[in-house]
Amino acid sequence: MRTRTAGQGRSTVGVLPSATSPPDGAVGVAARPGPPCGSTRNRSVAGGASPWVARLSRGDLAFGLAVVLVYVGAAVLAIALNPPEPNRMMLLAERVAAGHLDAPALAGSVDTVTLGGRTYLAEGLLQLVPYLPFVPLPALQGIAGYLASLAFGVPAAWLALPLARRYGAQGSGAYWVAGLTAFGTLLFFVSVLGSLYYLAHAEAFLFLELALLDWAGSRRPLVQGSCYGLAFLARPTTLVALIPFGLALLWARRDRVRAATRLALPVVAALALVATYNELRFGSPLQTGYAISLLTDPALEARRALGLFSIAQVPENVHLALLQGFRLTSRFPYLAVNPAGLSMLLVSPGLLTALWAGWREPVARLLWLAAALVAVPVFLYYGGGYAQYGFRYSLDFTPFLVVLVALGSRRWVGIPERLVIALSVASVSYGVLWATHAVG
Repeated sequence: MRTRTAGQGRSTVGVLPSATSPPDGAVGVAARPGPPCGSTRNRSVAGGASPWVARLSRGDLAFGLAVVLVYVGAAVLAIALNPPEPNRMMLLAERVAAGHLDAPALAGSVDTVTLGGRTYLAEGLLQLVPYLPFVPLPALQGIAGYLASLAFGVPAAWLALPLARRYGAQGSGAYWVAGLTAFGTLLFFVSVLGSLYYLAHAEAFLFLELALLDWAGSRRPLVQGSCYGLAFLARPTTLVALIPFGLALLWARRDRVRAATRLALPVVAALALVATYNELRFGSPLQTGYAISLLTDPALEARRALGLFSIAQVPENVHLALLQGFRLTSRFPYLAVNPAGLSMLLVSPGLLTALWAGWREPVARLLWLAAALVAVPVFLYYGGGYAQYGFRYSLDFTPFLVVLVALGSRRWVGIPERLVIALSVASVSYGVLWATHAVG
């Protein structure tokens, strides 16, 4: 028997709002299901209070509290099982605070570049910045990576609920979509393990969510450019998502020159910042360091020799992202994970319900195009991340997929969708436990 879920039925976001439309009420954590994106019917709240406060419900508070408890609890478990010590980014932050971009203590470690007797870490600028506040706090330096990741991961998980509602998820369906995003994708994994590599994904995820929330409301060019510029500083591959959204934004506006200027300024600033950082470290604005960094895995070196970005990398990445399975063992927990990757279909099967969004609605087409464009450099890149649970680089396009899940939630049957979301939560939770060595 088919069960009708709350909000199932006629589409409420089938037509994109005008780019010059006034904001739609609140985009806060607790925004209740309302009118279509871009509508102004949902603007007022009792007594003129802030929508972030006035629309909170018990369910919203419970979701927010669950995010904090689960994320912080998982991080505490990881810290307890892995004695805290300053990671390499913390060591670099101390050097930067002293006026140096190199860090001699990092010599010989993976992803470092030694030029002229100086050793640099190839990782980007936005991964460094959250560590700087911990330089004068030696007592916290050992857990700085965990605190930095939580600082971005927890807000990203909170925003999953308003994001789901803004794109059509209603009633209990909004909580299921938000639960998938917060606990059933690799956002959870990268937010609680304190890795300097994982931090970039939590940062980019948050900024992409903010861009998508603004897109469902005001569509301010400066906000769009700023969000994608910041996402680029964390994960450069995400910038290509601005192509379809930027073109759609400018097409719908009369003041295109002014809007294009506001859209481009933050992006140009981000590009200039990266170019300057690269020039200071490697002597070239276009040299990111990844093409010349030290690798300790011969297999990874062989892959990079084919090209940092190359179509020759696609077969292996497709295998890791879609086909790589668990290996059965005779000991608990009986499932061995390949730290090079694991199929997204096993990690987050709930993302398959993005297909329910279809292609007919303009907003769905934009989201599919953005996801596909970001996936291109991801699958062309020579490595998919190591060590990891799943295909970590898929997080670059996951925000667009979870919004598609929200769009498609209006067509849910009910039990099947909830089942695959529950499986996603169980799988990612297992991945967190696996990574902390709590199992196996």
